[in-house]
Amino acid sequence: MLSLSNLRWRLRIILREIWVRVTAFGVLGILTALSSAWFGHMIPDEFGLKMGADSVEPILTIMATAMLTVTTFSLQIMITAFGSAQTSATPRAIKLMQTDRITQNVLASFIGSFVFALVGLIALQTQIYGASGRFLLLVVTIGVVAIVVVSLLRWVQHLSEFGRLGDVISRVEDSAANALKNRSADPYLGAQPWEAPPTGVWPVKSRRTGNVQHVDISQLQEIAQAHDCRIWLCAPPGNFVHPAADLVVCDGLPVDAQTRTQMEEAILDSFAVDHARDFEQDPQFGLIALAEIASRALSPAVNDPGTGIDILGRLTRVLASWDPAAEFALRHDRVYARSIPPEQLIEDAFSAIARDGAGLFEVALRLQVVLGALAKMAPEQFAKPAAQEALRAALQSEAALPLAENRARISAAAAALAQDVGVSRPA
Repeated sequence: MLSLSNLRWRLRIILREIWVRVTAFGVLGILTALSSAWFGHMIPDEFGLKMGADSVEPILTIMATAMLTVTTFSLQIMITAFGSAQTSATPRAIKLMQTDRITQNVLASFIGSFVFALVGLIALQTQIYGASGRFLLLVVTIGVVAIVVVSLLRWVQHLSEFGRLGDVISRVEDSAANALKNRSADPYLGAQPWEAPPTGVWPVKSRRTGNVQHVDISQLQEIAQAHDCRIWLCAPPGNFVHPAADLVVCDGLPVDAQTRTQMEEAILDSFAVDHARDFEQDPQFGLIALAEIASRALSPAVNDPGTGIDILGRLTRVLASWDPAAEFALRHDRVYARSIPPEQLIEDAFSAIARDGAGLFEVALRLQVVLGALAKMAPEQFAKPAAQEALRAALQSEAALPLAENRARISAAAAALAQDVGVSRPA
């Protein structure tokens, strides 16, 4: 049985889908068109005749034709933008573009207007409107036209940036920064800081192969309370799991097989496992997606070191927000979870760029600069991991850069950072 927290998460995922808004606007269009017939009885027919209610039919005809054309054209633009983002940035960013609210609202308003006009025309032909109903339909139609005009203006403005490389990078950066800030404020997801489980614990293994998108810690807490045990979270959001991987381990073995089966089912219901990772609870995924964009830009086919340098600056800005709270809310005292190690964040953000940009002096030098900046901005978190990554990157540049002077500058920058931090070699 799904908990309230899990239901909220699933509902939030559903509400981000474009079909939800399109369906809602379409239903609203039907109700608006039909309600004019009912509310029209409140207005005298003579008033409707005087106000030119008969002019509503040609307006609705024009609206239905125009909205069908505009909707088809807008869908083509949206698909083209998705394809452009996939080839120029990373396929992982498509999900962020699909949940863009402006795009969803504009398309939903176009389709809702088309449905409204179509239903209005059908109702007019079946003569369910009186003169007063047609007048009320005319008033509503004018309001719908105003909404369509505003939507068109927003859509034109939005298309100037939508799907461009800079727009995609900004979306990924914002998602990564939000996820990292949320995790920094709650580093253990409301659970106890990790401690080694005792001997004799029993595991609950995944039944699916994929990535953990969401973990309902509150439901794990309820299970632990109900069975008077403790639970160690082995697969936090972002982890790749399979039938041989432990999701959790528990220190209280149920006395009978039936109770254990029920407990395992409840624990499995606390995990959402899918083939793709999700940005919301997985800050590492955002860093990896940004690094993928940089790697594509640094490939010989694209050869765009400027984008790689831009991504390095954005990664530094995102990681600067990582400062796990020393005091955090302990909401689930029977569950134990790990925080994200700083060295893992550094690896996710910079290892691919260090590999693919090793032969480009300007990229390799900027990598040394940003690693040094992180070491100075957050010495407790990133000093040693940044210095170790700098030394690894220098070794890669040593093998890839053709000019000895450039190799020497990169090595000197890495050595200086390592000396300041007190690191002698890469981990």
